[in-house]
Amino acid sequence: MAVPLTEAELRRRLPPGFGHARLSAPRHKPAAVLVALEPERGVWLTRRAAAMPSHAGQVSFPGGKIEPQDDSPEAAALREAQEEIGLDPGCVEILGRMDDHVTLTGFHIAPVIGLVPKNVQLRAEPGEVEEIFCLSFEVLLDPALPRRRRAVMSGRELAFYIWPHRDHVIWGATGEMLRRLALRLRGEE
Repeated sequence: MAVPLTEAELRRRLPPGFGHARLSAPRHKPAAVLVALEPERGVWLTRRAAAMPSHAGQVSFPGGKIEPQDDSPEAAALREAQEEIGLDPGCVEILGRMDDHVTLTGFHIAPVIGLVPKNVQLRAEPGEVEEIFCLSFEVLLDPALPRRRRAVMSGRELAFYIWPHRDHVIWGATGEMLRRLALRLRGEE
């Protein structure tokens, strides 16, 4: 049986300021996402609106491009989470960042891990987010997950991870960042 990830247990596994790898990807657009963890529940994700100009309808963390007014990736992740899911930045405790992630679609993503209060109130911004949902810690802690898949896209063979969910396909950059989070929470990284 998995250990429940209480606030205290999350803090133990993700001590504030833990290290991360910063990558150099000058040709990629800088972006940040908020990996919002709710104690005893899981990690919050979104399904992007179908009308979005990029990654329409895909599952993602709240986040987006780092704008000139953002002082840091953390500031960008909090701003984007407030815009997309109505998350009050004042109720998020930043614990640190995971390793940067560079995508095939031209983004250099800084995944920022934040602790949110139990029963946090969220609301989707209709123009950007179709749905907000939580992937449980039970799924993240399952050592048999995620599943590795291969596919040919745009003439290239790609390997990627898929996380099971009854209503959504969770893969791509989000799937990989979730895999890294899961390894850290499992004590394997």
